[in-house]
Amino acid sequence: MLFGDFRIEIVPDAEFGLDGGAMFGIVPRVLWSRVSPPDEANRIRMNMNCLFVERGDERILVETGIGDKWSEKLKSIYGIKRQRSLRESVQKITGYRPEEITIVINTHLHFDHAGGNTTLDQQGQIAPTFPNARYFVSAAEYEHAENPLERDQVSYMPEHWQALKANGQLEFKPMNYEAAQGLRMETVPGHNRTMQCVRLESGGGTLYGFADIVPTRAHVPFAWIMGYDLYPVETLEAKKLLLPQAARENWTCLFYHDPDVPLCRLVEEDGKLRAIEHSPE
Repeated sequence: MLFGDFRIEIVPDAEFGLDGGAMFGIVPRVLWSRVSPPDEANRIRMNMNCLFVERGDERILVETGIGDKWSEKLKSIYGIKRQRSLRESVQKITGYRPEEITIVINTHLHFDHAGGNTTLDQQGQIAPTFPNARYFVSAAEYEHAENPLERDQVSYMPEHWQALKANGQLEFKPMNYEAAQGLRMETVPGHNRTMQCVRLESGGGTLYGFADIVPTRAHVPFAWIMGYDLYPVETLEAKKLLLPQAARENWTCLFYHDPDVPLCRLVEEDGKLRAIEHSPE
């Protein structure tokens, strides 16, 4: 679809599941299970909706999903259900081969956002999934990924970025920066201190990717915050600032983990915000 001067596409990676209680924090199961029914292992359905952005000679992929370097045991734990590889999805949906992607951006380096940065080659060695791309991540997030807290260290797997750093493809960026004209990355603390959200502005419109601040449509209510967040009070502050603005200004909202409707708009009804499916104009 066209978004101002950009072509954008949503590239889903794979379905997976995380514990519903962890995904909704203090919200009681009796409430969250109405909108995100859990399976027998208490996991809720999620996806990883990577954002493809094209303008001029730049072909950009924001996020790379969970990747395919998983053992059968971990696939079972996380309920990973993959129809095809990320490389195949990129080519099928965008029309471009992985070799033609010019920039890859990670909002942060958790395994479900950066897992597809690398893949296994024919010899079983870790190699870049997008061999000709420049990979962008904030320097602050990289430092945190290399020295995580005990509470979040399980989310960081160095095999998703070490090979890129070794071959010079990984580029460290400021806390806020312009990745391409009209495409900005801005740090929004809450999930951790250094996660970034994506802001795409063109033709008088705004597309905002909330990353893990608002992972799914079900997380739009202010207090519906993940138990995974290191700083939930800051997540709350960010949501109370960004979500009303998104509704007022009619932003296109990208909810990265939503399994069914990743692109939405927000409307206010009876003093509450609700996500509705985005309809391209």
